[in-house]
Amino acid sequence: MSEDLEVLVVDDEARLADLFAAWLQSEWSVDTAYDGEEALEKMGNSVEVVLLDRRMPGLSGDEVLAKIRDAGYDSRVVMVTAVDPDFDIIEMGFDDYLVKPVSKDELVEIVDDVADRSEYESDIQEYYALVSKKALLESEKADRELADNEEYQNLRERVAELEERVDETVSGMTSHDDFVGAFQDLQTEN
Repeated sequence: MSEDLEVLVVDDEARLADLFAAWLQSEWSVDTAYDGEEALEKMGNSVEVVLLDRRMPGLSGDEVLAKIRDAGYDSRVVMVTAVDPDFDIIEMGFDDYLVKPVSKDELVEIVDDVADRSEYESDIQEYYALVSKKALLESEKADRELADNEEYQNLRERVAELEERVDETVSGMTSHDDFVGAFQDLQTEN
């Protein structure tokens, strides 16, 4: 869990938004918004996880989600709502869905899970980019040149480090949902 991870809690029920924020603020940096307009004002590239109510006056959570995605923010969005999921969720660009009432443990776990997925996604993308560069250099350069080049040695170390992190993340995935979530994220990026 990382204190520099920013979470935005969006709910028109101020007491509930404040409660969720209180539950999370010991682990993460948390801000709250009490309607869709305020949520969009507070959105920024530093917001990594958004907890978003679907049913709000004015801009609904669905509309806020669409605007977040249209604006190109790379935030993870978790719908936290009293609205039971229906087939309309298939086309929505959220990362997870919790139906209220939600316990503190559920909320902390879901933020942790989507944050881990985000970190895994960026690690795997960097890993594949660096592996590609490493393979290209190895096909074009002599072994002696590679052995003598400090940048290449640093590249090899970074590839090994990322490979270990990716392996650790995959071995830590214990449920079907963990795997599906992580690999769906990768597919939507490509």
